[in-house]
Amino acid sequence: MRTRGKGPDVPAPDRPWDEIVPGLWMGGHEFRPAAGRLEFAVVRDEFDLVQTMLRLPGHGPDEGVEHHVWPIPDGPLDGTQLAGVIRLARAAGEALDDGRKVLVRCYHGYNRSGLVVAHTLMRRGRGAEDAIRLIRSRRSPWALHNDLFVAYLRAGLPTVRQLEELAE
Repeated sequence: MRTRGKGPDVPAPDRPWDEIVPGLWMGGHEFRPAAGRLEFAVVRDEFDLVQTMLRLPGHGPDEGVEHHVWPIPDGPLDGTQLAGVIRLARAAGEALDDGRKVLVRCYHGYNRSGLVVAHTLMRRGRGAEDAIRLIRSRRSPWALHNDLFVAYLRAGLPTVRQLEELAE
């Protein structure tokens, strides 16, 4: 089963972040714009809430911006990690309901952020396939290339979490 792809076969995104639905953005910590040089994606105060699955020093956000950090691997997740993803998705949805602008980010803004954004969309009524398709069309065809995360979404994160906790 394919998980995170490291290396030249997984290109850096063209933009630091992309809006998936109004107010809900997905991004990473580095990108390669048309000019071709790799650049850091540094968040300042563009968003009201920033959720980070991979924290790198110097990448923001600014002081005063609500920031949730939940480091998770780009691979199999245990019950505690899945519970954190579910909590992040709930918080993202609540922020959207309040009219706030939300960024969910990981390294490239493909897999871990995609898992949270997809679950947020599913909590708001979209099916797994529709959420995955939308994310890939708005962020990158590389978004959610982690087959395990796609399987998690198709099964439903609450179900996967219960199964993981039973196995632990």
